[in-house]
Amino acid sequence: MKNRWVIPDIHGCYKTLRALIETQVKPDLSDELFFLGDYIDRGPGSKAVIDYLMQLTEDGYQTTFLLGNHEDYCVKSFDEDRAKKNFLGIVRKTKIQSIWERHGGKETLESFGVRFAGQIPEKYIEWMRNLRYYVELDNYILVHAGFNFELEDPLIDKVAMIWTREFSVQPEKIRRKKVIHGHVPVDLEFMSHVMQSSAYHFIDLDNGVYMENRAGFGNLVAFELNSKTQLIQNNIDY
Repeated sequence: MKNRWVIPDIHGCYKTLRALIETQVKPDLSDELFFLGDYIDRGPGSKAVIDYLMQLTEDGYQTTFLLGNHEDYCVKSFDEDRAKKNFLGIVRKTKIQSIWERHGGKETLESFGVRFAGQIPEKYIEWMRNLRYYVELDNYILVHAGFNFELEDPLIDKVAMIWTREFSVQPEKIRRKKVIHGHVPVDLEFMSHVMQSSAYHFIDLDNGVYMENRAGFGNLVAFELNSKTQLIQNNIDY
């Protein structure tokens, strides 16, 4: 049986991602790799992360990439920067870029060697623009942040899929499938407890890979859906 690996928020930690994939996951071409978004920001290697993920696809690996709120920030910053008008020859940052930079965008711009979002090469922006919001599997539904279960159909609220921080799963609205998501960091003890229990209708895989010197956090996790195997890679980018 092929393996189906799910990997959450990478946040520009290229060396950590590569170590997880190449020394622990060790996928072959029949395996499926699902990534839950937030590939960029905060860590030092956002460009390298995307290059690596693109290369996995080019090398024939079965990859599925979901959209995170940080990619959404980046794309909107790019679009607004390209549409701005300079005043008296003065080049200014757009409002959304200034906000994005405060949430890790500064490190992403540095990884591309640019000052303004509109200077990021378009192939990266188009890659982000084409990311999926969620993917539905046999027993699971994968998403970056979560779903708005106040709606009759939670699968129509795209904003919630990349931004929500709190939700209570109503299994009957998603064909009784378990939600696997990232976005909100949880410690390893709680994560492992949820993985091993059938009482929960969700699994949060985000361990806050960028969180240095905080007990129980600061790792990149991979979760295999068939065997329920959890792999943990400590951050080696800092």
